[in-house]
Amino acid sequence: MRKKWKKHEKRLICLGCILTLCGIMGVKYFSNPQEPVVLETVSDTLTDAGAPTEEQKNANMDLNVKSAVLIDAETGKVLFEQDAHKELPPASVTKIMTMLLALEAVEDGKVKLTDEITISERAASMGGSQMYMEVGEVHTLEELLAGIAIVSANDACVAVSEYIAGSEEVFVEKMNKRAQELGMRDTHFVNTNGLPVTDHYTSAYDIAVMSRLLLKHEETRKWFTTWQTTIEVGLPGKEKEFGLTNTNKLIKQYPGANGIKTGFTQEAGYCLSASATKEDTTLIAVVLGAETSKIRFEEVSKLLNYGFANFTSVTLADKGQKMKKVKLDKGDPYTVNAVASEKASALVKKGEEKKATCKVKIDKNIRLPLKKGDKIGTLTVYCGGEKAGACDLLTDRAVEKVSFITYYIRKIKNLF
Repeated sequence: MRKKWKKHEKRLICLGCILTLCGIMGVKYFSNPQEPVVLETVSDTLTDAGAPTEEQKNANMDLNVKSAVLIDAETGKVLFEQDAHKELPPASVTKIMTMLLALEAVEDGKVKLTDEITISERAASMGGSQMYMEVGEVHTLEELLAGIAIVSANDACVAVSEYIAGSEEVFVEKMNKRAQELGMRDTHFVNTNGLPVTDHYTSAYDIAVMSRLLLKHEETRKWFTTWQTTIEVGLPGKEKEFGLTNTNKLIKQYPGANGIKTGFTQEAGYCLSASATKEDTTLIAVVLGAETSKIRFEEVSKLLNYGFANFTSVTLADKGQKMKKVKLDKGDPYTVNAVASEKASALVKKGEEKKATCKVKIDKNIRLPLKKGDKIGTLTVYCGGEKAGACDLLTDRAVEKVSFITYYIRKIKNLF
């Protein structure tokens, strides 16, 4: 009996020690959100960079246009500006916002590119550049957006707006609301296509802002880079082939050109929002109020040449890249990877690529359970010590909360 008792006594003493240790660690610790412990850093080798100087931003270019701006498509950094916030009529460059709202509606699941749209009398009555569609004929949303992108079709703009918002007027309200959300302070829309009308204006800078967002939609790339194609228009039994030729000659003239939108009216002059890519760098150049079509393409080319000659993009993280491994004492599984929600890059002066940096910060209070894709931190990009951008860090897997007993067993194991 004594031997058995001594054996149990030793077990009881061990259990008492365990409970004492648990008491020292405290139940309070368990009830609070877990502060993660960083186990491994992937981005420690990334470096620190300088932003373009004022001299670089205001390069020695006096462009023959009323307004102009050059930005980096990835970060939005302004590389050159000339009266960039001057309020001017944009003509068909307006359609960038029309396309953006349509593709955001697709992204949100409100509509699909395969949806069929019936052309209304109002849509068919639009003048200027168009697809010459008749009342009652049917096209998919994708066909209409391609028509807007390639031939700047005014009739397609109205048809798309009526389908998405019920009427062009309501759609225009959405355009102005979205402009406010994006910080486009120099903009007021009155229609969806840019046909001349009082109080319809924007600026080169605001156009660059919405152009940058539109380019994030991959569907646009094939439309913007299509030089010529055909589409069938007309009522059933009377269909005819209609040729579409891109109004943006830059895609044939400038290496790497991949967008975006031209515009012209007598009031607005010749306008253009253009994009081009070389290696990992994509730039957006906007000019408004050129006297001829030739001048707008020449001046945009100057802007792009300046940008590519002086700046380059440094990728600090690709979308989905693992940036840190985080330990969660209360998590099952025990560790989770923090991955970049999107591509993170910095635009730097050529020769200073090694001066780009990013910092990873994991949230102090992470509440369990977690779903895959939940935010657990932030990746911040710096240039010359100044913040140049940021993206969320997300979990790469779901994490459940472990039981009370499992948590304490882990803590005890960690002590030995």
